[in-house]
Amino acid sequence: MAANRKILDLRNLLAERFVQPPTLPANQIVTGIPVLDQATGGGLGKGSITEIISAQPSAGSAFLIHNLLRIAQRQRFFMALVDGRDSFDVQTATPAALPYLFWVRCERATEATKAADFLLRDGNFPLVLLDLILNSPDELRHIRPTTWYRLQRLVESAPTAFLVMSRHNMVASARTKIVLENHWTLSDLSREEMISQLRLRLERRQSNLSALG
Repeated sequence: MAANRKILDLRNLLAERFVQPPTLPANQIVTGIPVLDQATGGGLGKGSITEIISAQPSAGSAFLIHNLLRIAQRQRFFMALVDGRDSFDVQTATPAALPYLFWVRCERATEATKAADFLLRDGNFPLVLLDLILNSPDELRHIRPTTWYRLQRLVESAPTAFLVMSRHNMVASARTKIVLENHWTLSDLSREEMISQLRLRLERRQSNLSALG
């Protein structure tokens, strides 16, 4: 019941804040992070799922979230962050970028996937980011595999890039899979030169046709 009530609140908030979907012509979101744009074939693809796996602590997932928020600010679009463990530190974000953030604070992974489902159906966000980095393996095991295929079908018809972050390789329907391979500290978040030092490994990249299977 509590989860359903939160979805109703989310629906009402979206109706108040977004009258019509934003229009961005490109079929990708160029992040400005060279190694990430190269790995994804030019940017985060709309109409598909990109999975980023951060198996080790401080591998760079928080750095990516903050940089994607700055991209949303520069390109003037709204980014939805579905926070699976209510862990996003808003104090470390660039203040000028916060008006471009729609932050959905969740406590459980299943609650977060329901919120992501709703946001993808809504179609107002060029970028929806589902952060499950701090959700426990037990929680993640309770996400049915069919959930990811349902989310894939939703994003296929949406003007949205859907990014899923976790510590485990679990999204079978992801078109692109990337593994982060960094060992950073919180102080690194504020250093612009860290963009050039980001290390990652491409696990999978499919074309749109092959992703449809």
